[in-house]
Amino acid sequence: MTTTHTPYKTAPRPAHAAPPSRPGGRGGRLRMGAGQQLKGGPFTYLALIVVGLGSVFPLYWTLVAASHDQQRVLDDPPPFLPGGRLLSNLETAWEQANLGKAIVNTAIVAGSITAATLFFCTLAGYAFAKMRFRGRNVLMTAVIATLTVPPQLSVVPLYMMMSDIGWQGDLESVIFPTLVGAFGVFFMRQYLIEALPYELIEAAKMDGANNLRIVWHVVLPAARPAMMVLGMLTFVQAWNDFFWPFLALNQENPTIQVALGQLSASYTPDQSIVMAGALISTLPLLVVFVVFGKQIVGGIMAGAVKG
Repeated sequence: MTTTHTPYKTAPRPAHAAPPSRPGGRGGRLRMGAGQQLKGGPFTYLALIVVGLGSVFPLYWTLVAASHDQQRVLDDPPPFLPGGRLLSNLETAWEQANLGKAIVNTAIVAGSITAATLFFCTLAGYAFAKMRFRGRNVLMTAVIATLTVPPQLSVVPLYMMMSDIGWQGDLESVIFPTLVGAFGVFFMRQYLIEALPYELIEAAKMDGANNLRIVWHVVLPAARPAMMVLGMLTFVQAWNDFFWPFLALNQENPTIQVALGQLSASYTPDQSIVMAGALISTLPLLVVFVVFGKQIVGGIMAGAVKG
């Protein structure tokens, strides 16, 4: 008895279906995966060069203006190469504005604010991201709502409060009002939602860890990249803050920005001296970025690939 074999028939392909793509062909382009890098063309390098030069030019012009005298800075056209008066202008600015004490005060203020912001904002961000408690969403909404309030509205009551406490003119009046910020809480919450799985917290609880050990051994290592970014942003903001320190402090106990304001407070300020003071105030930020730049960039990249 012979058996008739029926040839195998495939299902008809819909008319709107795209033809099968072949690897390496026009339709076989693979999606970029993790770890792959795009190659930049000439336009990319040109754009990067333009952006880099535009970013470095203000610092270079500060250096040029600080190395000439007032008359040469105001010439038309202005100088484009550094001169020979840099050291003398730096010494004059240092003595006139008492920049030594101002830098020490600013380092204390910026360092204290940065450390407190990282500590409190990380704890608050962890609580809002991973802990369940009554009124969590309402409290988070209230924290975010404070970002819409202009800081100028709180100047008068804050100044009266500092005066009543007896901190007027002291560094405490600049440090304590900014120990924690709404932006830092929101930033750390959004990061920890994705970066800290519930499984790690539950595993730590099963091992007998209390909340303090969970924060120290689980939360802080997971939040380290975001903390580096938040710390840099907070330090730069505190270092460059002028408005509130100008109102709260005096000329005998200034921060760096208040001291620079004294250099330009005269009727005809010497622009070369002002630029020399600005150069001095910028150098510590450059040192901080050079020392911690790798960790900061790594934190930004770690936050960029989450999710």
